[in-house]
Amino acid sequence: MSDELKKGLEGVLVAESDLSYIDGDEGRLVYRGYTIEDLAREASYEEVLYLLWHGELPTESELETFASAMAEERAVDDAVLETVRDLAEADEVPMAALRTAVSELSAFDDAADGEDPTDREANLAKGKRITAKIPTVIAAFTRIRDGAEPVAPREDLSHAANFLYMLNGEEPDDVMEDVFDQALVLHADHGLNASTFSAMVTSSTLADLHSAVTSAVGTLGGSLHGGANQNVMEMLKEVDESAKEPVQWVTDALDDGKRVAGFGHRVYNVKDPRAKILSEQSEELGEAAGDTKWYEMSVAIEEYMAEEKGLAPNVDFYSATTYYQMGIPVDIYTPIFAMSRVGGWIAHVLEQYEDNRLIRPRARYVGPMDQTFTPIDER
Repeated sequence: MSDELKKGLEGVLVAESDLSYIDGDEGRLVYRGYTIEDLAREASYEEVLYLLWHGELPTESELETFASAMAEERAVDDAVLETVRDLAEADEVPMAALRTAVSELSAFDDAADGEDPTDREANLAKGKRITAKIPTVIAAFTRIRDGAEPVAPREDLSHAANFLYMLNGEEPDDVMEDVFDQALVLHADHGLNASTFSAMVTSSTLADLHSAVTSAVGTLGGSLHGGANQNVMEMLKEVDESAKEPVQWVTDALDDGKRVAGFGHRVYNVKDPRAKILSEQSEELGEAAGDTKWYEMSVAIEEYMAEEKGLAPNVDFYSATTYYQMGIPVDIYTPIFAMSRVGGWIAHVLEQYEDNRLIRPRARYVGPMDQTFTPIDER
């Protein structure tokens, strides 16, 4: 056994997976053999979920059956909504509220107790329910917090359109629906990122699917993971309010020892392929609104960081402005990340259950040895 220390498990292989492949040098992301470019532009989020969970793209009839079955599960129990209301009125952090609500969903899932936690069919059914209900929870929390009443989900809308409808109280236009659906596809899976790994660790103990997803939500809430896109938008708003040119603001920030949000990635050494697609969406939304300020600001910062620091933007850099131009509140960017990534979490948990071994790494002890114990009355 090697004693080489790998802090953060960087570069350590811990599993084999059929789900997603990342080439950090070429800037490539693949879900089950399909490029992220093809999936984002040609497939719906529901199609990608089916692909991740079942291993192949659905036929038209399979997709209709799958999407309809998931749409039927969008409503949440009144008790969960009351918890969401209490959390919103208490001004809870959105990701903490989502973590609590996801855990509570298990109390109202008839299949959550009693069966083998590794039962694939039961987990696929639970996965549909969890994935369908998370958007309802996020939209309800946001509306209640903002002084409005929740909007009930509709079964006749796509996953993306239904969320925007519940959030805003009106159906999105085709452009908004398409852009948001692409964003969901882009965030659906990304190898063994921190939240996916935490879901796998939890499920490796044979804890149930709700527990694994709850662990993942808690992990995603950290600013070094899912919280990064919120940090990007807050930074860009600060740039805008400073009256400085974007490059000057970044230069001053770096001189002050600050980190520029949205740059660098543990895996990618070049521009994140998801950022390329979202930059196009950000530009399209700006042009549609007649104001490309946020896109132009982002491009200026991207070019400067590439030339001066050799750093490329990650997915968070352009998802921030994309969501902002859609009128989505900044502090629910990370819950929306969870709304998408839950599909990948569930897929990885299904893989973990199929070939399970308890995940239990070791730490190198660097503390004292051979201490002499002193009785308490002599200390």
